[in-house]
Amino acid sequence: MPLYESVMQEKPPIVLDIGTAYTKLGFAAEAYPRKIIPTTVVLTTTGVTKRLFDYVGTEQLYDQIVDFLQTIFFKHLLVSPKERKFVIVENIFGQTIIRETLARALFIHFDVSSVLFVPAHLIALSTLAVPTGLVVDIGYSETTIMPVFSGVQILSAFKDHSYGSCAVHDEIRRQLVATGVKEPLLTSSVLEDIKIRTCFVNSYERAQARASSDQTQPPPPPPSVDYAICDGDAVISIPGTVRESVYELMFEQNNERDSLPHLILRAILDCSMDVRRALIESIFVIGGGAMVLGLLPRLKQELQQLLANDSYYRERFHGELQFKFYNSIGKQNFTAWLGGALCGATDLIQTRSLSKESYLRNEHVPDWSNLCDNRHGG
Repeated sequence: MPLYESVMQEKPPIVLDIGTAYTKLGFAAEAYPRKIIPTTVVLTTTGVTKRLFDYVGTEQLYDQIVDFLQTIFFKHLLVSPKERKFVIVENIFGQTIIRETLARALFIHFDVSSVLFVPAHLIALSTLAVPTGLVVDIGYSETTIMPVFSGVQILSAFKDHSYGSCAVHDEIRRQLVATGVKEPLLTSSVLEDIKIRTCFVNSYERAQARASSDQTQPPPPPPSVDYAICDGDAVISIPGTVRESVYELMFEQNNERDSLPHLILRAILDCSMDVRRALIESIFVIGGGAMVLGLLPRLKQELQQLLANDSYYRERFHGELQFKFYNSIGKQNFTAWLGGALCGATDLIQTRSLSKESYLRNEHVPDWSNLCDNRHGG
């Protein structure tokens, strides 16, 4: 038995942030997750490793979640989940089937005491102790933007797009295959390692110089990097043009006007006029994709340029506006988990959690989007 269980009067709640690619796990009131593991499951029947959310039916998803949670409890955290309190960090627009199946696995199979579901964007702001901010979450499969004002999420202004780390991996693969690299060498782990070790976001001026068609002499590319693949003896060359261009997909100019700066401005415009300045001055970028070198300076420059030069935004924003960004506490990839750990250390775990008795009464998780769950009596 771990030491903290014997000296604490009550067992600390377990905090889980189950993402598409990685899962953060640990205990409430701790500053860092105990572990960050891939969101994959080894099937007990076949021994095949697959992503947790690759499933055909509800029962298959239930079996995979049970296997995954058993790995978390008995291999990584080394605790029994029985009669434990849980905090689950989730996307507020996540799939209902995943939420219901996760709750069923926790309450029915593992016999937990209570579960508190907290929205990732709102709880991330709690790490800063501020009630207002525009939270930009750059995840693996998508980028989501949620304005929060005075502790209330403005759901009508929510924006999302499919560019995330997965899209960056696909772009790295496409460019490297075009240079002659054999595609079987470029596994998902190799692509992620190349992205982390070698790639960065260009400055606004350099990106404009590269995109300008009337320039006869483009700026020289950064130096190429030799990358050794650990699983074999192969060494591949990462050209400088690849290193600096793969993140341009977040800033591409097109007729859809759906690049990351455009989505941020449109999310702000969808909010009422009296909260826009507060959101402009309190942007909070989180998620594993936000850890890339050069992202925040480029994003700020892009936003300021659009505000100054784009007639659509110039007519709708008024006054001298400066975009300001919060620095995260700790690393951006577990900021939402840290908010859940803080929440689990407060009395919210007692007052807002779904208890086992309440769940077993209906075997249903109350949902903000379900009118039956939010109808007042009387």
